[in-house]
Amino acid sequence: MSSPAPPLPVAVIDVGATAMRLALAEVAADGSVRPLEHLTRAVNLGKDVFTDGAISPATMESCVAVLRDYRRVLEQYDLSPGGRGLSGGGAGGAEAGGGRLRVVATSAVREATNRLTFLDRIFAATGVEIEPIDEAETTRVTYLGVLPYLQADPALHEATAAVAEVGGGTTDLLAIRQGDVRFSQSYRVGALRMREAVRAAAGASPRHLWERQAERAARRMAADLPEDASALVALGADVRFAATHLMPAQPGAGEEPEAGPDAAAQRLPLSLLREFLDDAFARTEDELARLYHLPFEQAETLRPALLVNLRLAEALGLEEMVVAEVHLRDGLIRDTAARGDWTDRAAAQAVQSAFHLGRRYRVDGDHARQVARLADRLFEQLADRHRLDARHGRFLTLAALLHEVGLFVGTTGYHKHSMYLIANSDLFGVSRRDLSVIGLVARYHRRASPKATHTPFTQMDRPERVAVAKLAAILRLAKALDESRSGRVKDVTARVDGDRLILTAPGVDDLSLERLAVKQSGPLFREIYGLRVLLRGG
Repeated sequence: MSSPAPPLPVAVIDVGATAMRLALAEVAADGSVRPLEHLTRAVNLGKDVFTDGAISPATMESCVAVLRDYRRVLEQYDLSPGGRGLSGGGAGGAEAGGGRLRVVATSAVREATNRLTFLDRIFAATGVEIEPIDEAETTRVTYLGVLPYLQADPALHEATAAVAEVGGGTTDLLAIRQGDVRFSQSYRVGALRMREAVRAAAGASPRHLWERQAERAARRMAADLPEDASALVALGADVRFAATHLMPAQPGAGEEPEAGPDAAAQRLPLSLLREFLDDAFARTEDELARLYHLPFEQAETLRPALLVNLRLAEALGLEEMVVAEVHLRDGLIRDTAARGDWTDRAAAQAVQSAFHLGRRYRVDGDHARQVARLADRLFEQLADRHRLDARHGRFLTLAALLHEVGLFVGTTGYHKHSMYLIANSDLFGVSRRDLSVIGLVARYHRRASPKATHTPFTQMDRPERVAVAKLAAILRLAKALDESRSGRVKDVTARVDGDRLILTAPGVDDLSLERLAVKQSGPLFREIYGLRVLLRGG
């Protein structure tokens, strides 16, 4: 009997608005995570960007120093290949010394006007390639991190739980019920952003201005959430500190508490939080830092962050909130380990999000799902021809589900309307760049083939253009196979015979409509794959 695979070492670095955080863990074959180290170093990225719009040279150099220190730590775990520096990663992380490493940046770096200069300076000085992730990626990773925690608590799992993380620059909000995402959105409301805005406003008390901002933001968030949202799960260092301080049975403020699904739920009564905030507003930030032994950077964000959490809980009509020992890094660790069950789980949420979007635009849901099923079958069977990865397969599924949303605008040129609506919509966990790819695949499901005069298409790099063309050719065939919109083609098999792709639809006698549609759709497939398409009954 073969021995189980050894645990996989994984590291993530989160470049946030107020700190750069390193997390190291081992991920076992069953997906369980054993934390190894957590390190945090304060930086002024948020202060620079939310005040002046750009990252200062001094802050750049402090980030370089932090990453050089982190590199030395990672070398101890064989996560720095050849000692030449770190390798950042795209989705899923990069291989490094037998483990995996991912370095991401959130709102502060994403919004900086000199973002490219910062990223280039970091890479030149340290070898670290930082990946700025957008709001959709952040909420997807947050979902991966918080889901085990919700599943471990039956009451939270069965309820529609609002999950909120008030960061330095943004607040990420999810609504999850029984593992399914019912809502996700990122808001430009963050503790450091609020603090810097108040600092620039003269003559008004910080509490008054923060109260107005928090109240306005909380009302909007509560209105966006599903009406049956009945619990608030609060994430983030500020609310964790407040819960630890106010609940004496919990670990001390200076300790790194147990995190993840095995950590005990902290149910924080709002009455205690109100009293704590009243006391905190009676003190200066310096006094808060000294009294509670906080880093000054956390003392600066403590009050606005707690106000947003409090007002959101009140707007939902709650008397308490659940404070979870879950970090963005938990989701990053699991995602970077590239376990298939996590990828599939997040992909299922993107599909559900596409269903909801399709209903909003009155798409023929039965036809969309049938086209998606057939497209998936063709993608699977033509793997040795298209040589695309599972990520592209998900793009094809989403494009198939949404290829007719443009009919909501009008029938003339509706494929172009579909492209625009998809590219400018929100799908759970799907980045803006990926939405553009999905929109283009949907755009080319009919009429003209991709051309050099089509601006969105030509603006992509060559691998993306090729992927769009390959996926669109498959989507055309899948749509043709349900030309009757009857769902009578239950399955399809694809076989290459010389220069022909032979499609067989078992159990269907009359394929006249489908054969005509395949004949009209086949030229793009022949252009891309070099194969003529023939449809047969089974």
